Amino acid sequence: MSKPLKTLPVGVVVERQKAQSQWIDYTWRPESVLPGIPDAKPWTILSQTDETALIYAGAAEIELHPSETTQYRDNLLSEQPVLWVVLRATDLDPPYEVFTVTADGAEGEGLAYTGSDIVETVPMPDQIAETLMSFVSEHHVERVFFKRKRTETNKDALGRKPVVESVPPAGGGRGQK
Repeated sequence: MSKPLKTLPVGVVVERQKAQSQWIDYTWRPESVLPGIPDAKPWTILSQTDETALIYAGAAEIELHPSETTQYRDNLLSEQPVLWVVLRATDLDPPYEVFTVTADGAEGEGLAYTGSDIVETVPMPDQIAETLMSFVSEHHVERVFFKRKRTETNKDALGRKPVVESVPPAGGGRGQK
């Protein structure tokens, strides 16, 4: 993809919850996105109970591209605008890293099929929605949908094998001496 025209720094908050499983200790999911980057270090516990903890997982940048303004606009016009947050497993401690955050619905849906990543939507903060709305109004160009028509096939140009008439072998075929 091309270089973004604008980036929005954000902080990602995740929820760690005790799992009801014998195979894993915790489940993880993105909880929210904060406009700007907080002063806290990544993986700082913000609040904790016996069952759950809210943790500042780290920073990311939302990349804004002029070619994706239709996706941003559609997101903003939805009942509840969202951001897609992707956490990627690290095989270390902490167990996940913030991979990306996007406001592009097509990109977010595409990232959901990558396998072991955790991809969740979170509500879009008003400050990010306002910035995104301003970006869309400044850079959006309406593109007319153009449906392609199939061209008629030139049947004379197709590579056809010539028809060869079969000629019976001399002597009348099989079984003769």
